[in-house]
Parts: sequence; structure tokens; C-alpha cells
Amino acid sequence: MTAPDTLTTDTALEFIRDYPVALDRLWLAITDPAQLVQWFGPEGVDLHECSLDFTRTGPWHCDMVGRESGDHFIVSGQITHVRPPNNGQGSVGLTWAWHDANGQRTHESHVMFEVSETQDNRARLRLSHRDLPDMDAAQSHTKGWLSTLLCLDAFLATNPQ
Repeated sequence: MTAPDTLTTDTALEFIRDYPVALDRLWLAITDPAQLVQWFGPEGVDLHECSLDFTRTGPWHCDMVGRESGDHFIVSGQITHVRPPNNGQGSVGLTWAWHDANGQRTHESHVMFEVSETQDNRARLRLSHRDLPDMDAAQSHTKGWLSTLLCLDAFLATNPQ
């Protein structure tokens, strides 16, 4: 896998990673509920009461718990589209909003996982997160997504097939 390219603007992020796995393998890792729960979320958190099924449109949510702090970080949204790989490309789009201390959803942004086949029959992931409220949110999400991508890297390294 190659190191991620990162593009950050005030309200949008983009990460690109190449993986030494087949396109269908990467697609399963980012959509299959049983596989998602094995890597989704930044390092140092455990998933608790998550509904992660990116194989279909509809609601999703996840309660992440800090291993050291015990703090809960709840995020939810709607899966807006699922396009399984066809002709070497596929994508999943979803809305994203953190919940505040009162359980209320805060600013809604948009995440897209795009997979494509590379020229050497490997797989590329493009993760974009747009419509963030400000640069502080973009910086915070950059740290979170880079950590989450490290978790995906490790998952695919130990589960290449």
C-alpha cells in the first residue's frame, strides 16, 4: 500500500490509498458489516452498539468508546448511495454528524468511499469528507481518518483475501 495523499481545504478532505488486494476484497472490507467493525474508527477506540452496514442505503450509527478515557463518541447518518464495483469502480456515500453531550446531532457533513482498480490489478481507495464546518473540524477529522486508515491497512495486511 502507498502512503495516503491528503488534500485539505477549509471544509473538505481527500485521502487516497493503494492496496495490494483485489478490488472486490477492498470493497468487502469497506462495506461488509462483519469486516467494518474490525477496523472502522481511529486507533484507541472500541466500537460499541454500532450499526455499520454499507451494503444498503438507510440509517447508520456508531458509538465509539475511548479505551483509556471511557468517553463515548457517537456519530450517525444516512447511507445515501451504494454502487458496487462495476467496470473497475464503486462507491458508498453517507452523511456524517457527531452527537453532542445531549445526544443531539451536530453539523452534518458528507463522506464518500470510492474504490477503483489500478493498472496493476490492485485496488485504490479514495476517501473524501466534505462540507465540514470549519478548519478546526477539518484538522480533527484529518487526524481521525488517518488513524482509521491505519486500522484498515492493518486489517487488510492480516486479511488479504
